[in-house]
Amino acid sequence: MEPIQPEVMVRQVETLGTDLRTRTDLFTSRVTTLLSPAEWESIDTVILTGNGDSHHAACAAEMAFETFAEVTCEPLSAWRFLRYSPPLGRRTREGRTLVIATSASGSTQGVVQAIEHAKTDGALTVALTGTPGSAVTRAADRFLLVDLEQIERSPGIRTYQASVLGMLLIALQLAEVRRTNSSEAAATLRRELAGLADTMDATAKAIKERCARLAEVIAEAPVVTVVGSGPNHGTAQYGAAKLAEAAGVFAAGQDLEEWSHVERFAYPVDMPVFVIAPPGRSQQRAARLAEQASRLGRHVIAVVDRNETDLIAYADAVLPVHGPVREEFSPLLYHLFAGYTASYTAQRLERLPFQVDRSSS
Repeated sequence: MEPIQPEVMVRQVETLGTDLRTRTDLFTSRVTTLLSPAEWESIDTVILTGNGDSHHAACAAEMAFETFAEVTCEPLSAWRFLRYSPPLGRRTREGRTLVIATSASGSTQGVVQAIEHAKTDGALTVALTGTPGSAVTRAADRFLLVDLEQIERSPGIRTYQASVLGMLLIALQLAEVRRTNSSEAAATLRRELAGLADTMDATAKAIKERCARLAEVIAEAPVVTVVGSGPNHGTAQYGAAKLAEAAGVFAAGQDLEEWSHVERFAYPVDMPVFVIAPPGRSQQRAARLAEQASRLGRHVIAVVDRNETDLIAYADAVLPVHGPVREEFSPLLYHLFAGYTASYTAQRLERLPFQVDRSSS
């Protein structure tokens, strides 16, 4: 099998807007028939499980389940769910637990085991995957196919977005059936989701060359941190994962407040720090963290709305998002920098994704 070339990631980022534009309605139609009305109404707890990108997507989608559908939602890695999660019966008083297990390939053994464990414990299980006929689809009670056209092998970019989109659409359907959102409100939110495609295209165009220049800084750094909170703690973990997978750079995704308590004390003092700060509950805290990081000598990279001013004042580089978005949907726009930056850093370091042959030379 031919090794993956970093340039594939650039192409994948530039396909994300088209994917959102063309797949939202298709995935929505599949979600509406995923469960019966009685099953939807019975759910009061949701567990989102998976490994790697699938777990990061779960962290990004948690807020949507809790604010739109008003259910308890917990993202857990498949291993933690299998080995350390208490019996599901303890989690719910009256309703049923829905376990959404995500694997883009559909073959992740730990995710298959998580589904089997959840079924044994009495949960309703849904596999979310891009691969029809895969192991997770056979293991789960139901499955949501979030497949994509003309997919190329790559550290997950398009598949990550498809997973996040699938979870968000399940959250909206759950909200509609549980009547925490009216049908009209749910339809408006779905249109809003699909409408982010134009904003996504504009953002990708705006940040592409900036990410290429930024790769010079990242390539020289022994370690990088990516910080965000709420749904964008998932984005931060995903962004760090792309740098590690594609470019072999040690990168860590962290929560805003935890970075302030722990990683700010680490060397080197000029360590690059990506601060992901969409408008929302953590934006003011993110601005204060950027100020703190700047005072410490960090190379601060702001991933922010293009009209934001407080955080930008402390940034060495800005990756602007070109359009408004509600916080629950913001991971769809605020992850674009990751694929670009990882690809350009890998090219600068002459490395191939996943340390294939350790280097391309």
